[in-house]
Order: sequence, then structure tokens, then C-alpha cells
Amino acid sequence: MRKLLAAVLCLATTAAVSGCGADVESSSRDDRSSAVTVTNCGREVTYDKVPERVVTNDVGITELMFALGLEDRMAGFAMPDEKGDLSDVPWKDGYDKAKWLSKDPLTKENVLDAKGDFVFAGWNYGFGDDNGFTPDALKKIGIPSYVLTESCRNGRTKTSRGIMSPLDALYTDLTNLGKLFGVEKRAATLIAGFKKQIADVRAQAPAGTDRPKVFLYDSGQDQPFTSGRYAAPEEIINKAGGTNVMHDLDDSWTAVGWESVLDRDPDVIVICNYGDVTAEQKKKFLLSYPPLKNVSAIKHKRVFALDYVDLVESPRNPSAIARLGAYLRRVAESQ
Repeated sequence: MRKLLAAVLCLATTAAVSGCGADVESSSRDDRSSAVTVTNCGREVTYDKVPERVVTNDVGITELMFALGLEDRMAGFAMPDEKGDLSDVPWKDGYDKAKWLSKDPLTKENVLDAKGDFVFAGWNYGFGDDNGFTPDALKKIGIPSYVLTESCRNGRTKTSRGIMSPLDALYTDLTNLGKLFGVEKRAATLIAGFKKQIADVRAQAPAGTDRPKVFLYDSGQDQPFTSGRYAAPEEIINKAGGTNVMHDLDDSWTAVGWESVLDRDPDVIVICNYGDVTAEQKKKFLLSYPPLKNVSAIKHKRVFALDYVDLVESPRNPSAIARLGAYLRRVAESQ
């Protein structure tokens, strides 16, 4: 389980949503007379009623609920204990109201103890065959679930993930949750604000051969763990004005060899900041690792850190695009 180490300021584009002090659309759908069907991971799933005690796993998934103003529908969340300074998070009220259930990934026991009636998690974001915590296992005990779209398995291998572009995954989940909980207007407003913020960044982004090549470094010394085309960094890098050097990987998060990094010679390395190894420690390793000494990003010390929650599917993705975009513009101007 990765750990969140820092938070971001309230975004201007989300000033009209809860957490920034505005009125919110009611999340009540108790008067709904019909079931709701959405498409999740390529299959239609029907929910007979509005969940009242949702349990979530991990920070990005939890903040999707908060961004939609659905903390009143939550029984609790599981995430690491190092959640960082949450004082300026736009949806701080959600953290104040929802119960923190566990610093470890969810289990069936967590859900049952919380009297949960719905689980929102993802493959490798709580769900896993190895731990027996799966949508099918929950279904057997009468608890419906929803799978984070970024994490949907794509069938290319037993574990490879990703069925659509990362931002489309974010918008899909906001739309589906909006429909399920009766907050369609709120979901549409969030999506429109995110798209505008991203469009503003793209309008200033480097173009053509001026676009810096970027490698996402998550962790690992023998083998780096990185992002393929289906994880959030792909579009965070792309919309910010760079090119993900691992775009050809048909997966979300996966390990590669250092040789592939050397061959692609990135101009910038983006560090995923989380866990017991700090961003500064990761940067020190990269700058001192002998095989990387001739890589452009290392020669020019172009290393930029974003937090874990910025780099997984979450409502913080647009802010991450804006911050990385400003950095990549400076890089492009210096080249």
C-alpha cells in the first residue's frame, strides 16, 4: 500500500464544489423506484438500491467520493496512516466526517465490521486474487462493489490493467458514481471544470519536437516500477506537454528494465512521492546511479516530484497536470 505524503491547495476550478465552501447537490436517491445499471470494466452491472454505507480503499478512490460530496454515504475508508497535511485539501470535510477504518488494505472483515453495503476499490487498490478480496467474493456475501476503472484488467495477461485512457477512466467513474448516487449534476460540473483546467494547460504546452521526454519513476533499484499507457501518469505527462517514454507498454503500473530507460533517454524524470523512501532519497539514488549517468534527465538534474495521489486516478490529476506543465515549459525553454 502506497502512502500519501502531502496534499495540494484548493483548485480554482473546483471552487464551486464542496470542500471549498459551496452548496452541494443532495446525494439522496431514497425515492428512486428503479435500479441503476452502469458499465464497469466492460460489463454491465446493476445496482438495486442506493448504497448507504460505502467502504473505500486508498486515497484516490476515497477522494473521488469526497469530491462528489458523498461522505454522508460512507461507512469508512482504508488508507495508510501517513495521510499528510490535509488542511488545504478541497474536500477536507470528507476526512473529518468519514471514519478511518484501517491503515492496511481492505479485508472482508473491515467491511463487515463497518456494516458496509458497498465497496469501491480496484485491482491492486484493495482487490486482489492473492488475498481473496475480490468483487466475486463480496458478491457471495451479498455486498455489491464497483471497480476503479484505471485498474480494470484488460485480458492481455492475467494481471495487466487498463481499458481506456486515464482521464477517460476518471470521467467514467465520476459519471457512473454520479448516476448511482443521484449526483449527476455535480459529476458533470466536476468533469467540466477538470477539462477546462487541462485545456488551459495544453494551450501553453510545448509542441512537436520541443516536448520533453518523461520517465515516471515510482520505486525500485534493481528494476524500476513505472507507468504504461493506462495509468494516470500517461495523460498527466501528455497533457502537461511531455511524452511518456513508456507509452508503448500496454499496462498501467508495471516494472521494466533500466536498459529500456537508457535506450529512451528521457529529458525529465518524474518521481512518485510516497512510502518510507522519500522523494529526496529517490532523487539522490537516481542522480548517483552509475548506469544513468549519461541520461539527459540525470546530466541536467531534471527531476520533478509529484505525490502518489496526484499520480493515481483521483480528482487531483488536473492539478498535477498544471504543476508538471509549468515545469515542462521551463525545461522546453531551456533546451
